[in-house]
Order: sequence, then structure tokens, then C-alpha cells
Amino acid sequence: MASTDSGRNGARGRGSQAAPSAATTTAGTGAPGRTRIVDRAIINSRRFFVGLSASRVVTCGSGTWLVALLFAATGAYGLQQGGHMPAAIETARDVADAGANFMGFRITNVNLVGQNHVSPGEILATAGVKPTSSLPFLDAEAARTRLEELAWIKRATVQKLYPDRLDIQIVEREGFALWQKDGKINVIARDGTIIAPYSDDPRYIRLPIVVGDGAQTHVVDIVDALSLVPGVRDQVRAAIRVADRRWTLKMRNGVDVRLPEQGLGDALEELAVLDRDKQLLSRDVTIIDLRLPDRVTVRLSDAAYEARQADIKAQAKAKKGGST
Repeated sequence: MASTDSGRNGARGRGSQAAPSAATTTAGTGAPGRTRIVDRAIINSRRFFVGLSASRVVTCGSGTWLVALLFAATGAYGLQQGGHMPAAIETARDVADAGANFMGFRITNVNLVGQNHVSPGEILATAGVKPTSSLPFLDAEAARTRLEELAWIKRATVQKLYPDRLDIQIVEREGFALWQKDGKINVIARDGTIIAPYSDDPRYIRLPIVVGDGAQTHVVDIVDALSLVPGVRDQVRAAIRVADRRWTLKMRNGVDVRLPEQGLGDALEELAVLDRDKQLLSRDVTIIDLRLPDRVTVRLSDAAYEARQADIKAQAKAKKGGST
């Protein structure tokens, strides 16, 4: 503050002596007036530099700090340009941690709650907790943000309890379905987030399977609708997203059930009734088309079609023989 005040006094003296009105009043008086203006400028400049040199800005101690700041800024610029800034920051953090640890703030107790799929080691590494970490220099908000970037973690809470305890609470996403696309199968959450590649984990075996582009973003629609018709749901092998507009169910016996874009729940309810009353899903058919609201269309299998054609011909022959 003292050096700033000194600098302001010098500038104010110069400004008051070199006011524009003084220059205007002497401009028309010829050479003597111009001489007085030059003399005043010289005097004022001397006063300014004398005041500046007498101020604390350029005293030995402050000058040392200014030089140190200059070198620090130059060094930081060089580190940034050379790509060494992250390493320098890490080193500075280690030094700060060492000082805090010396004062008794080393993180010695970490309480983890809620993790199931994510290992404790991965949680600590992501949060930036090392054996040498101290509580004061751990950024809890940054640690929380990094943890929530992990696919399995839906929410995280990081709390520092002085002098040496860290509490981390995790809420993980749950596997909602299996999504197959381009020959790859991933476990996805209810919101469609990919959380893990498929494995033979027993928790994944009974998850519903959806296939195709857009299936992951509409998975809730089909899974929730099928949950209302368990008799149909239990016969479904996979739900295939068609042109990201509608669904086709691939049944375990190979039958395809084509569902409409609108009225998904009504179509599934109708299918459940037809299967209960007429065992439609057990018939020798390949396609059941429910896309039209006023009718159900089926396509017979080749064997069933040939058998039906032969039956029709036999009936026609019998009818013709009876009429002769």
C-alpha cells in the first residue's frame, strides 16, 4: 500500500503542473511561452522520477521481490510452453502435502460407502488420494467431479473431517438391460448409459436384451411395457429397434412380433390375450404383425404353408368329387 501511495503522489503532482489550460494560455505568446512550457515539463519530469526513486517500490527489499516475481512468471511461462506445468503442479502439491502432514493432517482414515462394482483402489486413485495426501490440500469438489465421471458411479459425496479422516459415499448405477450393437454387448443403465462390457457375471444373465441403434435410449419404454405382460415377456429373447421408430420382438421359438410405433402397451396386451386364448405364440408361424390397429396378420412357416396348401387342395378335391 505504501508503494502504491507513493506512485500516486508523483503522478498527481505531474498532472497538476502540466494541465491543458496552462499550455493553452501560453501558446499564443511566442517563444518565451514555449520556453516556459518546456521548462515546466523538465521540472515536472524530474520531480516525478525523484519521487519514484524515493518510493518503496524500488527499495532493496521490494526490488528483490519484484525480481523474484519476474523470474517466477518467466519460469511458469517456460513450464507452460514446454508442457511441464502438470508435473510442476504435482511437485508443488507434494511439497504442500509434506508440510501439512508434518502438522498432523495426513489422511490416515478413509471411509468408503456404497461401492459394489468399482474397487476401492479405483475410487481412491480417481479421487486423487495417495499415501502422502493431506486433508487441507485435497480438493473435495474436484474429487467428487472425477468420481462421477466413472461409468458405474451415478453420484458421489466427498467430505473432509479434520484432522485426518476422509468420507467418500458412492451411489452406483444398476444394470438395467443388455444392449447389442455391431456385434458388441454392453450393460446399460436405465438412462441408457453404458456402464460395462457384458460378462458372465450372474447379475447380468437375466437382464433383458435390446438390439440396434436407438435401443439404448428407448430401453425403458419396451422393458416397462413388457413388465405388464409377464406371459409375453418371459417368451421374449430380444427386442430389436427398427429404424429407431418401433420395436420387433424376437421370441425364443423364433417368431417375430412386429409392434406399432404408437400404442405399444395396447398391442402387447392384445398379444397376451391372443396367446392366452388361442396359443398364438405357439402356432407354426414366423411373423405376427400388430402394426395395424384393427387387425392381426400372421405369416405361416414354410412347412405350415405347404401343409395348409395341401389341405386346401384336398378339401377342394373332396368338394369336387362330392358334387359329381
